[in-house]
Amino acid sequence: MAAPILALRDVRLADGRRPMFDGVDLGLEARGRACLVGRNGAGKSTLLRILAGHVPPDSGERFATPGLKVALVDQEPSIEGATLLDHGRAGGAADHRTRAGLEIFGLDPGRATTGLSGGEARKAALARALAEDPDVLLLDEPTNHLDIVAIERLEVLLARSRASILIVSHDRAFLARVTRRCFWLEARRVLRLDAGFAAFDDWARGVAAAHAEEDRRLDKSIEREAHWMAHGVTARRARNEGRRRRLLALRGDKAERLRLARGALDLGAASVATPSGRRVIEARNLAKAYGGRVILAGFSTRILKGERVAIVGPNGAGKTTLVKILLGEIAPDRGDVRLGSNLEIAYVDQARDDLVADMTLTAALAPLGGDQIMVNGRPRHVAAYARDFLFRDDQLRQPVASLSGGERNRLLLARALARAASLLVLDEPTNDLDMETLDLLEEVLADYAGTLILVSHDRDFIDRLATSTIALDGRGRVVETPGGWSDFLTQNPGFLTPAPAARSEPADAKPPRSANPAARLSYKDERRLAELETRMGDLPAEIERLEKRLADPGLYVRDAGAFARASGALSAARAELAESEHTWLTLQERREGLARASRKPA
Repeated sequence: MAAPILALRDVRLADGRRPMFDGVDLGLEARGRACLVGRNGAGKSTLLRILAGHVPPDSGERFATPGLKVALVDQEPSIEGATLLDHGRAGGAADHRTRAGLEIFGLDPGRATTGLSGGEARKAALARALAEDPDVLLLDEPTNHLDIVAIERLEVLLARSRASILIVSHDRAFLARVTRRCFWLEARRVLRLDAGFAAFDDWARGVAAAHAEEDRRLDKSIEREAHWMAHGVTARRARNEGRRRRLLALRGDKAERLRLARGALDLGAASVATPSGRRVIEARNLAKAYGGRVILAGFSTRILKGERVAIVGPNGAGKTTLVKILLGEIAPDRGDVRLGSNLEIAYVDQARDDLVADMTLTAALAPLGGDQIMVNGRPRHVAAYARDFLFRDDQLRQPVASLSGGERNRLLLARALARAASLLVLDEPTNDLDMETLDLLEEVLADYAGTLILVSHDRDFIDRLATSTIALDGRGRVVETPGGWSDFLTQNPGFLTPAPAARSEPADAKPPRSANPAARLSYKDERRLAELETRMGDLPAEIERLEKRLADPGLYVRDAGAFARASGALSAARAELAESEHTWLTLQERREGLARASRKPA
């Protein structure tokens, strides 16, 4: 590893009496690409703020090369100033860089900073940080509230950046594409893996196995020392005291390990209530528009019992509208929806509107009062059920407003999974959940006996669960593809590519004068842009095929040459995709710049 430009050495920090970090070492080299992972509440956001110089540690050292410029995008960014352009320039970025960054994310630089959605605020914060051209870029959950199109655009921008980047995120697909090193915040220390996130799970399992072996040896030592204490009382007093202190130290070590070990999260979904019919939802020729903007135009689908349907598309494309039409909560302008018989629906809304701020956790789980909740048709004590979702007993009397975003999401999931529903609808369920909780949620949903409708921007989550994927492009087109996100990309290349901004011109408008040939891309560049869009649609499927081939544990043993060829082809395909995205973005920015220049008055 090259010499770091930003580093923490033996950093310690306590939150009141609770220690958060106990000798953390972490370093970022120039142009490094790393992720910081760990469970919710471990202190990842705090560690980013220490790296940024915003929070001083209790002890230890923060080192930064002289003149180092660090930009931090918080998990909940604050957007200030009269306009987005004002906010973007506040960090010292040049006007033209700020405008370009905002426009790449589809934001109007002149728009007021009030009334922004979560995704728009996130884009504005990212645009500002990238426009500042920092030496180090620290990103805390950068994909939260972003749609899939914006996430992939961010991946391209990060690939182009010269900054050293450290990312906190639960988005596995995003981390696998952009990282080359992993830092794991576990048990108040940071472990390092000198490989990208794609290798993290196997490595983490090995680390966990090593810790389990240490625990086994520790248990044996405790057993041995306890036996000596019971039977070795004839030994000299000094030796006796030393043995007693050793036993107490071992027991203290064991207690600390158990305290730090993550509790077992039980997300067991309730069994399906009254069995529903085979047909859950049937929709025919659906159409919907708002104020002249078409959301759906002639879409039909049939969802059968046991299917897991993912709904994807850009923010504002109408995903939630489609869900509510399918559930009969919103009437379509045209077409009809038929719901199956005996359908019991549980709906988790991404807005979390169903949670009242001053409601206690107990009241949220047992709204009818008392200390019991029905789960799988049987009563359970609220405290015991809440522990299954990693809530402490002392949190039962706290208001919902005091919960973190991840805790509120877990609370909503706890309420939905307690219901004996035959149709479970989850709108952005992965927001603010850490990876361990995500893995457990995936297992539960995979075993769920009912039907699932899932609105999500988490590509890995969709790939692991979906039996089919419905995609909306935001311009009225809707397609349904068997399989998950990767299958959708393979079968519908370019479907979610944003349409170029159209200019309204009168029917008798004259063609542009040849005196200004620079007002548009050359024929060669336009052709290259089209070729790149096609290739960018094909490459993800090729990469997916090669990854699946290399995932075969017996391939290397059977045919080492085939393994080497597939590995080389995978590296080449990934490099080609990154280069294609870079070139596409450069040409697209040039096209938009020329279009803006052509609209300026002479």
